[in-house]
Amino acid sequence: MDPRVRQLAKNLIGYSVGLKPGEKVLIRAANAGAFPLAEALVEAAYEAGGLPFCELADVRIVRALMMRVTAEQLELEEKLGLEKIKEMQAFIGFTAPENQFETIGIPSENMRRASKIGKPSLDHRVKHTKWCILRYPTPAMAQAAEMSSEAFEDFFYNVCLLDYAKMSRAMDSLVALMNKTDKVHICGQRTNLTFSIKGIPAIKCDGRYNVPDGEIFAAPVRDSVNGSIYFTAPTIYESKRFGGIHLHFLNGQIQKVTCEQGTEKELNEILDRDEGARYVGEFAIGVNPLINKPMLNILFDEKIAGSFHFTPGQCYDDAPNGNDSQIHWDMVCIQTPEYGGGEIYFDERLVRKDGRFVLPELEVLNPENLL
Repeated sequence: MDPRVRQLAKNLIGYSVGLKPGEKVLIRAANAGAFPLAEALVEAAYEAGGLPFCELADVRIVRALMMRVTAEQLELEEKLGLEKIKEMQAFIGFTAPENQFETIGIPSENMRRASKIGKPSLDHRVKHTKWCILRYPTPAMAQAAEMSSEAFEDFFYNVCLLDYAKMSRAMDSLVALMNKTDKVHICGQRTNLTFSIKGIPAIKCDGRYNVPDGEIFAAPVRDSVNGSIYFTAPTIYESKRFGGIHLHFLNGQIQKVTCEQGTEKELNEILDRDEGARYVGEFAIGVNPLINKPMLNILFDEKIAGSFHFTPGQCYDDAPNGNDSQIHWDMVCIQTPEYGGGEIYFDERLVRKDGRFVLPELEVLNPENLL
């Protein structure tokens, strides 16, 4: 086994979820390519004195089930899953993507039903366990990143084994500033957006909930968002690819959408799932120094240095703005010069320009200072 796999497993168990002796951890791995990490996690959990439990699946089998799944099946699966996750103190979930478009063709009604019925166990996992989500490197991920498999593996382990404790310390200054901020103004390519984050806590993501990691998130006051935003990174939602999404807001609600890739009909169908889907549940700033371009994998793309993301749908309990939804769709805007540049202002004070922090107390978060 690649020694980097064992080191990643030790970091996940010891740092990300901080497993204590006697605690139970559910390890959920999808696709056979991910099984080496599952094995290493089992060993690391035992070494930490914990009790590991595993769920192993294959996306193609899940697809076969979802094509004709009934509400009765989903409700029973949810009942059993909720009972199981309630017994756990920690959760680590990951997949080795072989084809990120595998779920294309599954009836949309089945996807919506599964999302709605499965929400209680997801909510319990997020609110009541120490959890971490990641991916495991595959040729499909390398292809999406336009890299060779060997080069992508090296990139993957470099970014996943980054010194997240160092990053965590560097994030404190931005957290403090965001906690004092009321008005946010974002300018850039086809973007002129204003909103308030007053009273919404800023939360640093430093390798505990996601690997790779590197973002500080809050949420806009629900009805405060006005203007428009153009997302410079492509995105995939439920195996549908969209690019050049342009959202127009009035008093917090998405009033109009356009996109350059994908269809506006499909985009609107997702945003019409429920009332909360047209309001935003998260605003986050990406700072990972090793991620500098999109690769159609949101766990990486939302951490891009010089980016921010704005998220239609569900807010997090850690940074609540009252928005509730079945969806949580992170849409990424990169503001480095290669992607058109842009500025972020806090209370009319320039904080970041063309992807780089300009305030002296925040320069520690620029890429060269996090490596």
